Amino acid sequence: MERKTKRTTPSRMANQRAHYDDQQIYDILDEALFCTISYAENNEPFSIPQSFVRVGNYVYLHGSVGSHLMRMLSDGRSVCITVMLADELVIAKTAFHHSVNYRSVVIFAKGELLESQEEKYEAFKALTEKMVPNSWDYLKPMSKKEVDKTTGIRFSLEEASAKIRQGDPGHEEDEMDLPIWTGLIPIKPLRQKPVPDSHGAKIDLPEHLK
Repeated sequence: MERKTKRTTPSRMANQRAHYDDQQIYDILDEALFCTISYAENNEPFSIPQSFVRVGNYVYLHGSVGSHLMRMLSDGRSVCITVMLADELVIAKTAFHHSVNYRSVVIFAKGELLESQEEKYEAFKALTEKMVPNSWDYLKPMSKKEVDKTTGIRFSLEEASAKIRQGDPGHEEDEMDLPIWTGLIPIKPLRQKPVPDSHGAKIDLPEHLK
């Protein structure tokens, strides 16, 4: 299946903002910590936020074996997964031209259940290292029992597209001389200093968290 399909082609400004190459899509997915996964059940829509990780040409989700969401996703139904990174508020001379500089990815796929212990283990390791880099070897090793209690599902990136808006606000000719400030307001999230709980307060902060 080609990435550029009717479903992955934006209805507006597709030529300027849509991207289908691996690197654009991978970079956005690797930076984002969370996605939203949408699916239908009994003709009702559901849309659930979830942590995820990309490995190769797949995104991986995990959850408890008792999770209703995991059971729904593991039956091979079609889903839509979305990610958005908001970079800047775009401030124009009129509210009509206000916008947002963003990078987003939309994925259409069907879930594939991870069957082997090794594949589940590697997916959990990849997700842990994404959320807290260099932490896997520091933590207590994940046991077989813990792996067995967790469901892993992967989704192919074969039908996916990125949409990106970057740059300054747009203006109409008759607005150019108006004494109204225009520009960009950065809104990127930042990781801040870790805050220990009552147990962590007794232990020196490890290097990977500094």
